[in-house]
Order: sequence, then C-alpha cells, then structure tokens
Amino acid sequence: METIMEKILDIIDAIAHEKGLSPDLVQAALKTAFVQTAKNVIDRTFAFEAEIDPETKVMAVYQTITVVEDDDERLEDEEIAAGFIALSRAIEEVDPDVEVEDQFQIPHALEDHGRTAAARLHREIEFHIQRLVEDELYNKYKNKIGTVVTGRVTRVDSEQATFIEMDEVRAILPMKSRIKGEVFKVGDVVRAVVRRVHIDKANGIQIELSRTSPKFLEELLRLEVPEISDGIVLIEHAARIPGERAKIALLSTHPQVDPVGATVGVKGVRINAVSAELLGENIDCIEYTTVPELFIARVMSPAIISAVSVEGAPEDENKKAIVTLPADQKSKAIGKSGINIRLASMLTGYTIELVELEGESGESVTGMEEKKDDLSSLEALFN
Repeated sequence: METIMEKILDIIDAIAHEKGLSPDLVQAALKTAFVQTAKNVIDRTFAFEAEIDPETKVMAVYQTITVVEDDDERLEDEEIAAGFIALSRAIEEVDPDVEVEDQFQIPHALEDHGRTAAARLHREIEFHIQRLVEDELYNKYKNKIGTVVTGRVTRVDSEQATFIEMDEVRAILPMKSRIKGEVFKVGDVVRAVVRRVHIDKANGIQIELSRTSPKFLEELLRLEVPEISDGIVLIEHAARIPGERAKIALLSTHPQVDPVGATVGVKGVRINAVSAELLGENIDCIEYTTVPELFIARVMSPAIISAVSVEGAPEDENKKAIVTLPADQKSKAIGKSGINIRLASMLTGYTIELVELEGESGESVTGMEEKKDDLSSLEALFN
C-alpha cells in the first residue's frame, strides 16, 4: 500500500505509457479509485477527496467537513458522521473564526486499514483504468463510424456471427450484415464498414461492422477512386441489394471531369475492383442531376424511357414518378425479380409507376419519338 501511495506519479506515467492514455486522465482515474476505496473501507457517508501532495508527491485521502448551523437537519447524532459539523463545535474545536459553509479536511491513511484496503484499491484502480481505456476506444471508434476498417477473423459462432480482431479491439460482423453467400473462416482478413459503436456495462465496448450497408460501397469507391477521395467527384446517393446489384449517383465538381468515367476507370478497372470486394455485385454508375425527371430517366437504365412525370415536391415522403416506356422496355425497367425498379426507387426516393406506351392506346410512333426527343433535349441541356 505504501509503495502505491509513495510512487503514485511513477505509476501514473507507467499506466499512461502502456495504455496510450493522457497522464491527466490517468491521474483523475486514480483519484477516483482512491476515493471509492476510502468510501468502502472507512465510511460511505463521508465526502472524500484524493490529492497528490505537491511536496511529497504522495497520494493522500482527505475527508471534507462542511460547517453548518447548529440546528441544520443534516447533522447526525455524532454531528460529524456524514461530513457536516455544527458551527458551535467547529468554533470550539477547529477555528474560532470559522463560518457557516466553510470547509476543512481531515486526512485518512488507507494503509491503516490493512490488506482489505490494499486489495480493494488494486481492484478499483484496475476497474477505473479499464473504464478509461474503453472510453478512449469508444471515442476513437465512434469517430470511425461510416469508415472502412480491416481485421482478421478470430471466431465464427453457431449463429454465423463473425468476430474480427482489429488492433486493440474485437468487432462483430453479424450474419445479417454479411453479403449473401459469403463464408468466413478463422484467419481470413476482412474489410467492412463500422456501423455502430456502444459500451455495454457487462461486456465493455461493442463494435458492429457491416458489409451490406450502402456506406460500405461508398467508402470502397472513395478508397479506389482518387477523384472521389479528393472531392472532385461527389457521391450523392447510393443504393444496394448486397451481392447482386447497386446503383450510385455521382456528381462532378469540375467541368472537365466525367464522374462516371472517373469512377469506372480505364476498361472498368476501378469499378471492377470494388465489385470483386462485394462478391461480384454489379454496380451501375449514374450521373446525378437535380432535375428529378432526368435523374429518374437515367436511373432506370438499361431501360429506354419515353417520358417521366413526377407528383409531389422533392422533399415529400410520398412523392411519385410516372415512367412511360415502350412495352418491350418494361422487363428491363423492372429487372430480374424487380431488382432494377427497386434500386431506382431506393436511389431517387420516388415510388415509381410504369406505364406502357402502346400504339393501339392512341399513342402514335411519332408521339413516342417526340417524347424520346424531349428527353434527349433535356439531357443536352443539363450536360
């Protein structure tokens, strides 16, 4: 016990260095540990403070006593038991000039309480340093939410949740956040995006990863495409059906940079690298525009759209788009198992209704061509 008390500054420096913590934070944690130990081995009703003596550099524990009126209801039978002393007694025993609300301190030596105090102090120090480490890790990884991290698989449990070791912490990749068809085994190196971070009192810091989030796609593109990481190309929106197909809306901040071409790369090398990480997920790159009709027409690719009309303002939750298209384009617009129209709706935020354009319904072939020309003119206007 005396060694801990006397070498407290050396202990603070050693812990701070070993754990990568601020010495000031470690000092505050140790003071809390000393106070909690004093409360447990002396009296929980006392108000304690722990301070490092500037001369001896030894940690000392003091009980704080507050002076109150003689008839104050906080006084107990022994008057001093709960950290309060009557004014008349304080004048007689402490200082004749003392006043109500003045405070003074009584030193307490934890070493006088033997092995019980020593064992308790060790446990308290360990507990508070661990909490400090977890708080630091929590703040570190909370700032990493939405970014890509890499780790090695250490375990896969019976529910197919994958546990991944990342530097000083272990994270979990739940089965629901794993791309369909993926199988991991111990030793595999896995990349994922940090989805959620929280502290559980029983289990400490908990980090949840995801490989199915649209944010994972965005961050992979940011790593692969310099124009995106440099802010020349912006990712406006992204939508995914993990492992199958994705659509991503891109906007260039430079008039001479084609956002789609930059993202796809020469012979598709950039987009193919991202697709390979996502188990072959097919990624459609679309140039973003604030004109909803034009944006929806682009997003419906590979279908060739004749006309688009929208109902509701862009900020409305239940906004709707009526997409008119030739009958032979409907299957392309819907896509296999409805995947194309679902992604288009997810990306644009519009509920999309398809209307077939048929010659016998009164719409002439000339009318169809006029609508296509209208869309082509609109494309030209905003390109």
